[in-house]
Amino acid sequence: MQDDKNLSEIQIEDQQIIDNKELNLLESLIPVVILMCLLAYNIFFVEGQEWFGAYTNQYILIMGGFVAAVVGFFNKVSFATMVAEVWENWKSVFVPIMILFLVGALAGTWLVSGIIPAMVYYGLQVLSPEIFLPASVVIAAIISIATGSSWTTSATVGIALVGIGSALGIPTGMIAGAVISGAYFGDKMSPLSDTTNLAPAMAGTDLFTHIKYMSFTTVPTILVTLVVFAILSGTIDTSGSADISNLLASIDNTFHISLWLFLVPGIVIAMILMKTKPLIALGTGVVLAAVFAFIFQSDVLTSLSDSKFEAIINSVLIDTNIETDNDKLSELFSSGGMNGMIWTILLITCAMVFGGVMDAIGALAKITKSLLSVATSVFGLFASTVVSCLGLNAIASDQYLALVIPGKMFKKAYEDKGLAPENLSRTLEDSGTVTSVLIPWNTCGAYQSSVLGVDVTDYFVYAIFNYLSPFTTLLFAALNIKIRQLIKK
Repeated sequence: MQDDKNLSEIQIEDQQIIDNKELNLLESLIPVVILMCLLAYNIFFVEGQEWFGAYTNQYILIMGGFVAAVVGFFNKVSFATMVAEVWENWKSVFVPIMILFLVGALAGTWLVSGIIPAMVYYGLQVLSPEIFLPASVVIAAIISIATGSSWTTSATVGIALVGIGSALGIPTGMIAGAVISGAYFGDKMSPLSDTTNLAPAMAGTDLFTHIKYMSFTTVPTILVTLVVFAILSGTIDTSGSADISNLLASIDNTFHISLWLFLVPGIVIAMILMKTKPLIALGTGVVLAAVFAFIFQSDVLTSLSDSKFEAIINSVLIDTNIETDNDKLSELFSSGGMNGMIWTILLITCAMVFGGVMDAIGALAKITKSLLSVATSVFGLFASTVVSCLGLNAIASDQYLALVIPGKMFKKAYEDKGLAPENLSRTLEDSGTVTSVLIPWNTCGAYQSSVLGVDVTDYFVYAIFNYLSPFTTLLFAALNIKIRQLIKK
């Protein structure tokens, strides 16, 4: 058994930051460099990005965790300490994993019940290609502000918008980028959001001061995002727009379309607005959709299986493909159910192994402290915070750690520079919360990619709000715009 007396733990609510005095910066970076090199090799040099098969990224994360563990052993960190921290990470993602399973079930039951086809059917008639992308940003933003959850937004209106846009001939990467941009704007600005509450708690300011101060960088960023998507909408060759009548006829011939179907998503959103736990709200959506499938889509269930009940169970658990007389719609009307979420769940699980071991050996704290040591100017302090949040999103694979660790480490540095805590809380959100979705192996990137059915590499360039936010906060820091000073008492 190794001696762990060199480890100190700083408790932050349910999170721990472990500082290992035996570890130096170079050793802390070894697992990170190896992980990034393996991931880069797989992306750029392996055809089909399947170096070790379909679960290559998962294997690479485990290898990175093993390297981190070896570094830990050489620096007097016990195996028990590492296992304990990985277990804490796994516990922290238990609910998100359950949500992922329910989202898979929701997608399947909402498909066979006709809810998603109905959303596409009516959406095609309302959302024209000329306004689709900026409208998607606005719709996602409104839902996300109301629910406080980018995940819920993607699992409900996000899926529908991707379906509608695909039928119009708009690239799915663009649609996903618009949905994610709007969803994360709402997630940042909603007082119901967990990250919007966590950031000011770490920085030492109150919720509404944080939201007000955050609006100075967030509002200009979303306005630029809307302008870019409006321009993109004018450049899209939407070949699908000419076939809308055929698409509508195909949907109508396959499903029984009724406005009553919108009762199910309406109930789910209402439950979320009333602060019902996501597992209960999504579970209710699955059950109601199953009931509506029996009522409205008897022919669809019969076409899928000899037993209607079996067809419903299959839609929850495994792949479901509904054939129509239109190839584009047949491709759209498919779902993997819970089985379709296995790849994502394994990716999150493996990411938590790597992040947990890195935290246990003290590497995360060491890297963050090193960034802090070079922050000699006010702008350098802001830049170090941004880099720290971005790095932790990639290394720890968890947006909460990307807020908690820099929030704790940089809090005193902002005070020493005479900066009000809302400067830190805003920077944490501008660079930690929104960029998590840009990392394929981060819990947020894996979730959004799986739910929307679009690879991170496809929507990355179109998630304009998400990658523009860190630059906006750095621009404000460089030009000394809305940098609030501490009030001397």
